[in-house]
Amino acid sequence: MARLSGKTIAVLATDGVELIELTDPVKALKGEGAMVEVVSLKSGQIQGFNHLTPGDKVTVDKTLEETDAGRYHGLLLPGGVANPDQLRGSEKAIAFVRAFFDAGKPVAAICHAPWVLIDAGVAEGRKMTAYETIRLDLKNAGAEVVNEEVVVDEGLVTSRCPDDLPAFNAKMIEEFCEGRHDGQAEAASEADRPTAH
Repeated sequence: MARLSGKTIAVLATDGVELIELTDPVKALKGEGAMVEVVSLKSGQIQGFNHLTPGDKVTVDKTLEETDAGRYHGLLLPGGVANPDQLRGSEKAIAFVRAFFDAGKPVAAICHAPWVLIDAGVAEGRKMTAYETIRLDLKNAGAEVVNEEVVVDEGLVTSRCPDDLPAFNAKMIEEFCEGRHDGQAEAASEADRPTAH
């Protein structure tokens, strides 16, 4: 039984994305029957990386201008360093991410991707993990940070690195199956919204 049949999942990524953190979860999602769309800052293709080495390019299905969070049932945020760093500088990307939290939809973020959650103003008060070098950033943003392979908090799934992908994928699918989490929306409404620059 394809547990995610009929659900459409967005993958928000741009140049510098850690390939395995995009391709492995996408394969797991499609294996459960989900429709998956790669959403990006630009059309065409984005440059994937294997740590610091350029790897395959990934085809973009929709730009942020061409879509909105309302058409998706869940959001996957893969890591890499340059990828979330560029996304957090885009007001459209931040608004897109924020909309999932406001609607209580499940979100899965791995490695450096929680950087984007800080800028979206949704990290405060949440139990999370991430790549070790950004855990202090999360703590400073008001998150409860732990060093575990996967953490689930009211529809928000976070993991540290590619080694955690089996656990990350399993919990991501579980949360995406469950759908809307009231706690996700409540946490988002309680968090201070970031001020527009």
